[in-house]
Amino acid sequence: MTKEARLIIDGKEYTFPVITGSENEDGIDITQLRNQSGCITLDPGFANTGSCISSIAFIDGEKGVLRYRGIPIEDLAQNSTFIEVAYLLIWGELPSSKQLARFSELLTDNAMLHENLKNHFEGFPWNAHPMAMLSAMINALGCYHKELSDLDAHEAMEAAAARIISKVRTIAAFSYKMTLGEPFIYPAPELRYVSNFLHMMFSVPHKKYEAMPEVVRAIDLMLMLHADHEQNCSTSTVRIVASAGANLFSSISAGVCALWGRQHGGANMAVIKMLEDIYDGGMDAKQCVEMAKDKNNPFRLMGFGHRVYKNYDPRARILKMACDKLFTKLKHSDPLLDIALELEEMALQDDYFQERNLYPNVDFYSGLIMRAIGIPTNMFTVIFAIGRLPGWIAHWREVVEDKKGRIARPRQIYTGYNERHYIPIDKREDK
Repeated sequence: MTKEARLIIDGKEYTFPVITGSENEDGIDITQLRNQSGCITLDPGFANTGSCISSIAFIDGEKGVLRYRGIPIEDLAQNSTFIEVAYLLIWGELPSSKQLARFSELLTDNAMLHENLKNHFEGFPWNAHPMAMLSAMINALGCYHKELSDLDAHEAMEAAAARIISKVRTIAAFSYKMTLGEPFIYPAPELRYVSNFLHMMFSVPHKKYEAMPEVVRAIDLMLMLHADHEQNCSTSTVRIVASAGANLFSSISAGVCALWGRQHGGANMAVIKMLEDIYDGGMDAKQCVEMAKDKNNPFRLMGFGHRVYKNYDPRARILKMACDKLFTKLKHSDPLLDIALELEEMALQDDYFQERNLYPNVDFYSGLIMRAIGIPTNMFTVIFAIGRLPGWIAHWREVVEDKKGRIARPRQIYTGYNERHYIPIDKREDK
């Protein structure tokens, strides 16, 4: 039986089809709403609006579920790697050993940047934010790979995906070196994806950095957990820009800018700052929890709660275990971790947090892991962007391959002046 929804406006009834997804989530198709009724919907923040039909990721916020192409994130975290997950997201299926080897080889072969791109870095001040450099440099990449502007062929899409996923870590590492005033370290073809990135970040000409396997695994896991998260702000930005016919590089660059926002990708930095403030201020966890519950207190407990999840963020569970393993291996003692663990324990047992479904999210632990490895806070969002790239690419591909797709063009409810006339300047009154 076909589902439908009925809407009554001023006594007149309109009927709209209901689309049911593969996980039985219903959506009312209002494509013809304005044509039929003259009305539009109003949904600030798009919390109740589906902007597309997608087969990439599934989230059940009530149950704390995240799946990539149908595979639970817990399954992937235990058995897979970031590069394999990238292939899964972009192409829809896990790669065969031959396909994975080919994709890995493309990543290795495309790690270098065109030497002229180094001149672009010199145009930034030494203290420029790495996210500003990342966005600009990704956009500039498109100028050096014009042959990839037409991505109808599978081979061209694979080449473009490999180029941008590979080169983004080189750009990120070079951005970091810029802030230190250190020379750029070129990629080493014998190293794998994460190891190569850490080498470019932390090696110096007289001493090569060799990452411990546990460090590599922690970063790989973090990239994997950030690889896609449905229609978040940055992913929606990529899709909107792609709907205009923009190329992959400029669309991804726009996604980086959206991710840079402190309400989005900057959340893990906010967690570290909060923990530092707690430590420096000599506060204890109980005091902080009480402050967070006080409506009149400006203190916010960062890293708790999520726009979508009304349960424990499944990515946070995975990162918590990874954090414990890494700290044990590094023999790393961090008072901020002790504060974080105590905050989590108290919050999970507090009725106030339970009633509001305020559980730790992925940002609560990702910053602690990066801090332990030695990654500075201004690079946290850059690492997030590297991880999110496969999802952005998958969504860009979904948009451009949709033959029925239309350019994104939201409506609005206008609340400004009604029609009025121009007043000459000599007749205007000062206000």
